[in-house]
Amino acid sequence: MKLKNLNYLILTVIFTVVAIVSCSKDYIELQPKGTFLEDNYYQDEAQAFSGVIAVYDKVGKESGGFENMVTFMNAASDDHYAGGGGPDDGAGIHGFAHYTIDPGNMPVSYWNDYYQGIFRANVMLKKLPDVPMDDNTKKRFTAEVKALRGYFYFQLVKMFGNIPLMTEPVSANDIYNIEQAPKADVYAQIEADLEEAKAGLPSTIDIATEGARLTKGAAQALLGKVYLYDGKNAQAATELAEVNGTPGGTSQYGYKLLDNFADLWDFSNKFNSESILETANTNKSNAGWGNWGSGSDEGNTINIMVGPRSYSRLDNSAPDYAPGWSFNVFTQNFYDAIKNDPRLDATVANLGAMKAANQIDYVLGDQDKGYYLKKFMPLNSDASTGGGNKELNYQQHVYIIRLADTYLLEAEALGASGARAQALLDAVRARVGLPSVPVSMDAIMKERRLELAGEGHRWFDLVRWGKAATVLADEGFVSGKNEVLPIPFRELEGTKLVQNPNY
Repeated sequence: MKLKNLNYLILTVIFTVVAIVSCSKDYIELQPKGTFLEDNYYQDEAQAFSGVIAVYDKVGKESGGFENMVTFMNAASDDHYAGGGGPDDGAGIHGFAHYTIDPGNMPVSYWNDYYQGIFRANVMLKKLPDVPMDDNTKKRFTAEVKALRGYFYFQLVKMFGNIPLMTEPVSANDIYNIEQAPKADVYAQIEADLEEAKAGLPSTIDIATEGARLTKGAAQALLGKVYLYDGKNAQAATELAEVNGTPGGTSQYGYKLLDNFADLWDFSNKFNSESILETANTNKSNAGWGNWGSGSDEGNTINIMVGPRSYSRLDNSAPDYAPGWSFNVFTQNFYDAIKNDPRLDATVANLGAMKAANQIDYVLGDQDKGYYLKKFMPLNSDASTGGGNKELNYQQHVYIIRLADTYLLEAEALGASGARAQALLDAVRARVGLPSVPVSMDAIMKERRLELAGEGHRWFDLVRWGKAATVLADEGFVSGKNEVLPIPFRELEGTKLVQNPNY
């Protein structure tokens, strides 16, 4: 769906559908049969809830479809190669990895998927006040939608920098006249949405029935991260301290570091005490090649993307990995950084060594050094036995924010100094049996790299620390250009949008 070609909204009983009916300003108004139109939808709480779920749906961008956030952002960092079958296997992901990305090969979904979420959120915020329902439930729905809108805008401003800001539903004709907003205004709106959301969100939820829904703690964690990116370190530290509580202990929201780092990647360990916000992947959508990446599929695509190509076991003691597509293989530089760290075995699958020992066989992918992303490696035992294609229906949830992340963010917001910053860093290290080291920005940067490896954070960290131009120079990163992505060419046609500098 193209931002500039939004022509009408069809709101069905199950979810909101934002549809394109033309590639120009001229369009045909269709009268859908068997569906609710926007004007006569949201008549009760059940219909309002379906609209809220439609907004949540776009959180799945983190792990769903070939164009997911995690594998795309990993590929551009110094820790990974794009991988896959070769340099032509995914022009966008390889273009980003080698900084040859341009408005023509920039995958459009990284722009328009989040704007779909924003469009849906804006419609919901317009409609919710008039829905006859319990006031407390309405307050919660409103808070969830505002927090989600804030999250979508945060993803967009981190990637593209120069983006349009819309807080009301927009007509098809108006979309052509929208201009980009100052980055400061975008951050102000994100912060306002998240601040307002906190009051309406529950502190705790029933994991069994509401595990994927937002809580006050999740909104605060996200707000703290936003403040840090916006250079408001004091506000960031305040928000994150409430999320984190006593380092190493249990916070007011029940968050606590897991005792065993490897347990974070246990397939069945969903919504655990370290998880603050995570995707809710499932095999229940029975995804197939026909609807993969369409939004109606709910499987985790990262799993199959990072698996080894044509993998087979020659020794029954070898891991029973499912064959995949060999994306996001680790670089030698990263392996050298983590090889003596206790997190190595849970992070890296050294398939090169297993192949050399005749335990396994597989086909090497592009720039394959033999080091695979074990956190998301697909196991045959985890494969779906239901409908659809099993490659597209892995169920592993993916952390968007977890407690070790917010510990290190708070330590950074505190200026990487002082007793509390030291305690936060120590807690992350102690969990894996590492001794204390003096807190500093260098120590925090190293810890984030090893703790959060392969989870899609590294590129954003390098950019905000001002390290990307140096660390990624050999890959072609150009200062003053590659700190943001190009706006896809299709989104500029016929609009007032301006391309990012040097693209």
